[in-house]
Order: sequence, then C-alpha cells, then structure tokens
Amino acid sequence: MLLNTYVKLQNFFKDERGVTAIEYAIIGVAVSAIVLAVFAGDANSLKTALSGAVTTITDNITSANNIKP
Repeated sequence: MLLNTYVKLQNFFKDERGVTAIEYAIIGVAVSAIVLAVFAGDANSLKTALSGAVTTITDNITSANNIKP
C-alpha cells in the first residue's frame, strides 16, 4: 500500500499537463495589472504623458533644425 501511494505521488509530480495553462494565467494576470496601472488614477494621466512626450520630441526636432553648421 505504501509503495502504491509512493508510485502515484511520483507520477503526480512528474506529470506536466496543465503547466502551460498555469503559465498563461500568470502572464494574463501580469498584463492585466500593467493595463490597470496605465489607465488607473487620473483620467488624463496617459494623455498628459503622451502629449508631453510629443511636445519634447517636437521641440528637439525644431532645435536640431535651427542649428547652423
């Protein structure tokens, strides 16, 4: 009886079915957390950040264009 239980436990620990599903679930939770972090809080925070980045890029391009060789 002990040997039978031991063999069943060994087979259970060696069985890798379902591991991929668990990995995908963990990845799904991580992606959900990232999306929540991006869109949570102030409704305009993402818009403000993107607008600031575009303004910075535009200013840098304009200043680079004004440099005389």
